[in-house]
Amino acid sequence: MYQPLGVHRLIYRTRIASYVKAGLIDYAVKVFDEMTLSECRVFGIDYNRFIGVLIRHSRFDLAHHYYSKMAPLGFSLSSFTYSRFISGLCQTKEFTFIDNLLKDMEKLHCVPDIWAFNIYLNLLFRENREESALEVFGRMVERGREPDVVTFTIIIDSLCKMKKFDAAVQFWLNMLDKGIRPDNKACVALAVGLCDGGQVDLAYELIIGVISGGLSEVSTLVYNALISGFCRAGRIDKALAMVSFMSRTGCKPDLVTYNVLLNYCCNEFMFEEAVKLLKKMECSAIEPDVYSYNQLLKAHCKANHPDKAYLFMVTKMVPKGFCDVVSYNTIIKAFCSISNNRRAYKLFEEMGRKGIAPDVVTFTILIKAFLREGNSDIAKKLLDLMAGMGLLPDRIFYTTIIDHHCKSGKVEMAHSIFCDMVEKGITPDVVSYNALINGFCKSLRVGEVMHLYEEMLQRGSFPDEVTYKLIIGALVRENKLSDACRVWDQMMERGLTLDRVNCKPKFWSILWLEYIIACLNCCYFIDTSSASFTNCNNGTLSAWWGWCFEVRCVKKICGLSSLLQQCQKSRIANDGFQALKSRCRCMASQILNVSKEMS
Repeated sequence: MYQPLGVHRLIYRTRIASYVKAGLIDYAVKVFDEMTLSECRVFGIDYNRFIGVLIRHSRFDLAHHYYSKMAPLGFSLSSFTYSRFISGLCQTKEFTFIDNLLKDMEKLHCVPDIWAFNIYLNLLFRENREESALEVFGRMVERGREPDVVTFTIIIDSLCKMKKFDAAVQFWLNMLDKGIRPDNKACVALAVGLCDGGQVDLAYELIIGVISGGLSEVSTLVYNALISGFCRAGRIDKALAMVSFMSRTGCKPDLVTYNVLLNYCCNEFMFEEAVKLLKKMECSAIEPDVYSYNQLLKAHCKANHPDKAYLFMVTKMVPKGFCDVVSYNTIIKAFCSISNNRRAYKLFEEMGRKGIAPDVVTFTILIKAFLREGNSDIAKKLLDLMAGMGLLPDRIFYTTIIDHHCKSGKVEMAHSIFCDMVEKGITPDVVSYNALINGFCKSLRVGEVMHLYEEMLQRGSFPDEVTYKLIIGALVRENKLSDACRVWDQMMERGLTLDRVNCKPKFWSILWLEYIIACLNCCYFIDTSSASFTNCNNGTLSAWWGWCFEVRCVKKICGLSSLLQQCQKSRIANDGFQALKSRCRCMASQILNVSKEMS
């Protein structure tokens, strides 16, 4: 009696396999349903195989359906099928279902294969689910799934991109402690991540450590990251030392290596060294590319020698076929920067004759220059030409127009263009916001300024020092000093100061006095407010005291200073507190009145 049932099961399996091979999955599903409803016995292996087929063909809904039928029958997926299921669901980002699968695996005391685990971990980090990723990592390790070098590379790369360098370094050290040799990809992730974050010394220490210890052989990518990091830090001596070191280890400098050094030399106006580098490249059988020549072109332009730059392009670049839109944009921008818009426009026309199509950058440079000149007719002509070519404005273009209208006092027009940019799906950056905030500040529209500030925070476009200077200055001018102090505190929490921003002495005097009052109102210790003074450099403090002397407040300031010193070590009594607060308010009012008279 059992023999015919076994034969039937074999027939069903053969039919399913033939349909799957022909890509007829829907027919295979019907046959599998027939098999489950027939008298022949269906085993767990049948479900495993068929669910695996459905996963391979991305039929995850059906895979979910048949998976839900397995538990009541006493069946379960194998660790391999679970792994395939998890990796497949990563394509559709079904996090809840994946988490349920992991919980089911935990009940069965099994863990996903390392490749599936790494795919899921990478997805979590890509989707900015850092906490979930680290939680899954910890849970898997506790259950016996040991990470490999790919696992650590994913984590290190992701943490570096999130600027969490301390955590990334900790995972790097953990990897070494486990005896896992970092491969080239792991070294690239660490070197590029740390160097991009300005942590070049730390990257150098860790990478050289594994190279010297014989733990890893790295490619030119790693060395180039370190060389680039040192160049960006202005430490050309260390960059050149890295070039020598990589040559000694048998890793020859490539085109990228030379271009990084060339970029540094050109930015620092080291023309002779740049020319020597070009010759050295040719001697090393490394042909300079268009980027190499554009760097030298940029150097001439930065030195305010656009005529030399144009001559260099015509004599050196054109014969080699290295002249492109970037080359022209560089020279056009240089002529515009010295207000020679006529020559810039002639170069624009020359581009057309030579068949080099201008891009959005070209139009942005020219339109900005002619608007600044007050020649709106040519600017309008360029804008129409740009639209006729089908070129869509980018964020920089919009920001340029917004900034021009704000500086021209046309804030409503600037705001309208800003809204149009957002509606077209172009996310404004901090420069875009600063341009519009500056316009509102000049128009004394503090309400709109604060609205934009809150919008920035919600959109994740974090304010910079310029943003805070504009906002705090506007609030101080409107005598909204408590709001100014609140924004100041938010700035300090982000680790920013106004030391690098040019602020007038009276701006500091009013703000610091009100900051003392705000601290007293919150019943802080005096040393909390005095600690904030350390965020100004000595020059700023000197300017502050100097201005106070100019408005003849020196005696009152000294009196306040003495009173503050008496209260530094303990909380002052209520009557003393009220007296100090009253004196501060009186002084702030006097200084504010004097500052208005001086404005």
